[in-house]
Amino acid sequence: MGIMKVLVGLIILWPLAGFLFNGLGRNYWSKKVIAYKATGYILASFIASIFAFLHIQEHGATSVHYFNFINTATLKIPFDFKVDALSSLFLLVITGVGSLIHLYSTAYMKEESSAHYARYFAYLNLFIFSMLLLVLGDNYIIMFIGWEGVGLCSYLLIGYWFTNGDFNYAAKKAFIMNRIGDLGFLLAIFWIIFKLGSVSYSEVLTAKSFAKLSSADITGITLLLFVGAMGKSAQIPLFTWLPDAMAGPTPVSALIHAATMVTAGIYMITRSNILFSHSEITQTVIAVIGISTALLAATIAIKQNDIKKVLAYSTVSQLGYMFLGLGVGAYSGAVFHVITHAFFKALLFLGAGSVIHAMHHEQDIRKMGGLKSKLPITHITFLIGCIAIAGVPPFSGFFSKDEILAAAFAKSPVYWVLGVIGAAMTAFYMFRLYATTFLGKYRGTPNQEGHLHESPMVMTVPLILLAVASAIAGAIGIPELMGGHHWLSHQLSTIVGEPTEIALSHATEWLLMAVSVTIAVIALLLAVIIYKKKTDEVPTSFIGKFFYNKWHIDELYNTAIVNPLNRIAGFLKNSIEKQVIDGAVNGTGKLVQYSARQLRLIQNGQVGYYILFMVLAIVLLFLLWFNDTLLLRLFHNSIK
Repeated sequence: MGIMKVLVGLIILWPLAGFLFNGLGRNYWSKKVIAYKATGYILASFIASIFAFLHIQEHGATSVHYFNFINTATLKIPFDFKVDALSSLFLLVITGVGSLIHLYSTAYMKEESSAHYARYFAYLNLFIFSMLLLVLGDNYIIMFIGWEGVGLCSYLLIGYWFTNGDFNYAAKKAFIMNRIGDLGFLLAIFWIIFKLGSVSYSEVLTAKSFAKLSSADITGITLLLFVGAMGKSAQIPLFTWLPDAMAGPTPVSALIHAATMVTAGIYMITRSNILFSHSEITQTVIAVIGISTALLAATIAIKQNDIKKVLAYSTVSQLGYMFLGLGVGAYSGAVFHVITHAFFKALLFLGAGSVIHAMHHEQDIRKMGGLKSKLPITHITFLIGCIAIAGVPPFSGFFSKDEILAAAFAKSPVYWVLGVIGAAMTAFYMFRLYATTFLGKYRGTPNQEGHLHESPMVMTVPLILLAVASAIAGAIGIPELMGGHHWLSHQLSTIVGEPTEIALSHATEWLLMAVSVTIAVIALLLAVIIYKKKTDEVPTSFIGKFFYNKWHIDELYNTAIVNPLNRIAGFLKNSIEKQVIDGAVNGTGKLVQYSARQLRLIQNGQVGYYILFMVLAIVLLFLLWFNDTLLLRLFHNSIK
């Protein structure tokens, strides 16, 4: 217990120390000191996470108590951290991928001034701290503190270049849409406290607690929790903030989209899986919204030409697959896809950053092409990431996506068919991106071509390490069908239960696997054949323009929600606030000033007037003195 208390403290406090060091000393440290400290703190947290993981493997789950956060007669909320099979895996992913992104950032952000360089890394360290708080918390309140922390940090990082108004708008959009989801999460916590009087996992997620909850309670709580997950993990209808989050620096996109913020919803539902498994309605809602999000985002990604926007919609689509897995009860499959996605999506974003760096901040893939020979390391690592996300064996994405699809087929063949269609679109748009960027002839300016060069080692080393992880990470989840033992499912058995046999024969599983892989390979080959020699122009067909314009969802939200709210706010500001509220306040002041000016006329300096007022006052006092009973009776009658 003592060892774990120290380890957990170090895991949490190292990123916080980095935030304080760089934030408070931003005007004093050199870039080299800032880079070493910021990256070193996260690397130290990663090393401590490895020791914590090994300790859990040997001794089992551990809860670490520090102090009582809230302690009243009716409610006790301890500041406890829980390190178990689930949280220890997330610790490794968050700190491992996070440290690589920090290392990559030291070169990518080198053009910033020292003060802004320090500010960037302070935000990045705080982001990691908040995410660690989220996954380590042993109750919903500590989780919610971290939940809000990553929301704040996403706002700060998306709007990092705050002098750009569009970037500020994107940051506000992310912040507000997350607050919508967070309200659902908060209401669920209040509901849990009202019904159970506790928010600790060890007390809420038990059979004794379920006996106190009706089916309506469970459905209501889980739906509200899912609303929170929808906001943080960008599901329909709260998904439009995530593509706009590309306004931040590319390493920020990798951090938000890969290993941290957007996976929070999957973590929360997996942690609460016992609660969700008791509501068939909620699970169906999660599965339907998940597959709908996966398909909608994939159709949009097919027609985007901004390299980061394609990857952003890809993230939304892959998150949809994870929620499909949660909805059909494949909790370990969803976590498996979180892990593999963290590797190949971080790789793809950092690879895109390497391309943007070489192209002098150009992001339009129609102005690229032929970069294969100019950026050899970026090219091969980016290709590995594309193969992994396309679900081609033996790369990691194949195993995690196949597990979700198999569970979806067991639940409903409709889910499987839609999932395979989404997988085919994923392979198509990713290899459209790859072919347009790296194959064919160069389409940029001669000036850009003259300066094309591979990124420095501090940027390519993270690419290589992530490419290796993207290729081999599937080994933790090789199914028994293929001679493996699915280490991950057994690892998570204490959280989600022992892995259950899917009611499918081996022949059916092999057939489903073969069909999905064949369709994905055909789609990726088709994309390479089409786009290695040509690029997409602005579409002219109705369906092409519809996808290119992102289903006009942003315009719909602006028309139906944003603009009416702006008009209401304008009316309240200009009419209610200025004329009614300000009018009442200012009118009171003007009345006092006017009255004072009139009363001031009495003070005219003539003694005769003063004697007259004294006499009148004395007469008035006598009248009141001798008629007090009459006056009181009149006053009493007037107020009846």
